[in-house]
Amino acid sequence: MKPLVAGVAVPEEDVSAVVRLVAQVEYAQQNGLPDAFTELFGQEAVWTVPHGDPLTGLAAISAFARRSLPATVHRPLTVTCEAESIVFVRPDLAVVKIRQRPITRDGRRLGEVLRGYDGPGLRSSRCDRPSAAQRRWASVVAAHPDVAPGTPVYVLTKDDTKDDGRWRIALAQSTASIDHDAFEADRTLPTGAHS
Repeated sequence: MKPLVAGVAVPEEDVSAVVRLVAQVEYAQQNGLPDAFTELFGQEAVWTVPHGDPLTGLAAISAFARRSLPATVHRPLTVTCEAESIVFVRPDLAVVKIRQRPITRDGRRLGEVLRGYDGPGLRSSRCDRPSAAQRRWASVVAAHPDVAPGTPVYVLTKDDTKDDGRWRIALAQSTASIDHDAFEADRTLPTGAHS
């Protein structure tokens, strides 16, 4: 997916660098690599994690990544991260909207796994009873809400004077969401469900 790019004009290499940074976030998260993850943040970065706690500064972000990322590599689900849109506010400041989707470790989208599941939070007219495999995957999703679809927003800065023009995350807001497309178009939430 190519991101929608708006704002001030920047060289294509900056667009590519931002897309690459988002791919590096995905790689570090999927592989439980706290150092690779932490190096993507600036010294004074602020990251609000999905459950709402703010982490301020590289030391706090690093400590959290060291506690949480390595434990995720043995889980059956992980997430993809794609830059959905990039707004270059200035040539050295970008706001990136990310689309985060749950996948299995072998790369299947969660909707493929849950196809036909008719349990809490999902409705389907395709089958009357979920299979054992579908129930198992639904249980995994319930047990690991950290792989829920998400819509993080990153504010990136680029410092040509100190950092050879490398983009880094200055501010990150990780937000879990109910993203109907992440579960594929034929899935809907029951009336009254909230995100």
